[in-house]
Amino acid sequence: MEQSEDRSGQVACVEQESTPPSVDVDTAVFVLGAGVTAITHPLLYVKLLIQVGHEPLPPTVGTTMFGRRVLYLPGFFSYAQHIVKVDGKRGLFRGLSPRIVSSTISTVVRSKVKQQVERLSKKDDMQSSLRKVFQETSQEMIIQCLSRIATHPFHVMSVRCMAQFVGREVKYGGMFSCMVKIFKEEGVAGFYVGIVPHVLGEVLFLWCCNLLAHFINTYAVDESFSQASAVRSYTKFVMGIAVSVLTYPFMLVADLMAVNNCGVAAGLPPHSPIFKSWLHCWNHLSQKGHLFRGSSFFFRRVPVSALPPIED
Repeated sequence: MEQSEDRSGQVACVEQESTPPSVDVDTAVFVLGAGVTAITHPLLYVKLLIQVGHEPLPPTVGTTMFGRRVLYLPGFFSYAQHIVKVDGKRGLFRGLSPRIVSSTISTVVRSKVKQQVERLSKKDDMQSSLRKVFQETSQEMIIQCLSRIATHPFHVMSVRCMAQFVGREVKYGGMFSCMVKIFKEEGVAGFYVGIVPHVLGEVLFLWCCNLLAHFINTYAVDESFSQASAVRSYTKFVMGIAVSVLTYPFMLVADLMAVNNCGVAAGLPPHSPIFKSWLHCWNHLSQKGHLFRGSSFFFRRVPVSALPPIED
């Protein structure tokens, strides 16, 4: 009996040792998230500078696939090389600290809120598939909105730090000094500038993506098709790419509002008008044909309104 108890105790001990503690798992998730954020930061940095309309390099003459000559703006690599030339390699990571904090807070908030939502929601196995999609999307929307509210102040700080490249300001430095500066000049509202279009874009993305994927999987994919399950597994991913293009203007307006009239050249005349609201910003971009500015890193054509004559 004692030997069997000892063996069972050893087995239990081995199982406990083989099961990684939740703290280690959470730490791994945070470290992985921080690593991905750091790796992708130069992409978002260049994208932000393009969004605010900063084009420090001249366009080059190129041809389309049909042979027509056009002017192309520099792509990501040329833009990144320019940043390195001006600020060094570390310059590519301007505004990274608030983004890492934002990523960490977002992971924590999403995990905690998801647990609470799942605990409070009623599971009904008899509900229709469409009703299930509505319920799941509503839960995702709540999680996304609360996460955005918690992390948006850090998004504003990161965007303003990066936008300083345009006018070479040093107004927004460390994270703590950013908090103090924004609170003194704009109050609590300053931390949530541009949150409305950001939330609207994310909510619209969730609903469109989930509903389109549901209708395609339900009515467009034939059960007799041998690869039906494989097609369904990729539908939501493909819909996400398509819908993200449609909701991009909301993200652009949110970033421009975060910089607008904050004391850096990128958000002040003559570089940018001072917008009274995010709708004012949207209308301005729409009139100029710039609602998708910054949506592409490569093969960026000079806007028609700014296109000079191309000499042979």
